Amino acid sequence: MTPPTPPRYRIDGPDGAPVIVLGPSLGTTADLWLPLLPALTREHRVLRYDLPGHGGEPPPDGPFTVADLADGISALLDRLEIAEAAYAGVSLGGAVGTALALRAPGRLAGLVLCCTSPRFGDPGAWRERAALVRREGVGPVADTAAGRWFAPGFTGADPYVAMLRATDPGGYAACCDALAAFDATGVLDRIAAPTLVIAGAEDVPTPPRGHADLLAEGIPDAGLVIVEGAGHLAVAERPEPVAAVITAHLDRTWKGTRR
Repeated sequence: MTPPTPPRYRIDGPDGAPVIVLGPSLGTTADLWLPLLPALTREHRVLRYDLPGHGGEPPPDGPFTVADLADGISALLDRLEIAEAAYAGVSLGGAVGTALALRAPGRLAGLVLCCTSPRFGDPGAWRERAALVRREGVGPVADTAAGRWFAPGFTGADPYVAMLRATDPGGYAACCDALAAFDATGVLDRIAAPTLVIAGAEDVPTPPRGHADLLAEGIPDAGLVIVEGAGHLAVAERPEPVAAVITAHLDRTWKGTRR
């Protein structure tokens, strides 16, 4: 089953500016990117979307893959008559960007992969998490989310954990199943979009070694930036340095096509 084109999206920034699409992580919403909007909307039109069952988005009516999510973003861009855009995504949102770069190479003028991976570990662990959430709801994973998502000592976790608690269990579980099946390790060399990989130095789910480094080594000419003092949700924990490296990457590689 292919999920519907994401109906819940938000557009911020000046009319006619180059477009950058922002993808959220598993368990968060488009508001994950709010701390970066002031910087990103100075010269770009920013399109944020929600995953199935997240942020009020309806839950899916069946299973889907990361490639299906990428096709949904392509369909959304078609509907909005956006021929070319940059894309930045966190974790699952980053995997969607990887799939989009592989499936629609002419569409992406720039790619930023933040705290993500070409393969998210043991598929069995993701299927077990999906089964837990289907059985008990998102409470058990929300109770431990702050420790997974942020470096020790971060005091601003509550709004992000609240996003997870509000997520539909069926949508969360279906995203876990999609992550279990995702593996781009053998095809990274096919990505043509100018790519920047961002990693949190203290990221637990996708640490720089074994995740970000594989992306940077596998994607031709990709850059790698490791953000100190940041965990898995580096965009929330260290928004200023993350915004700075994203805008610098886009300024260096792509000015965008105005429309």
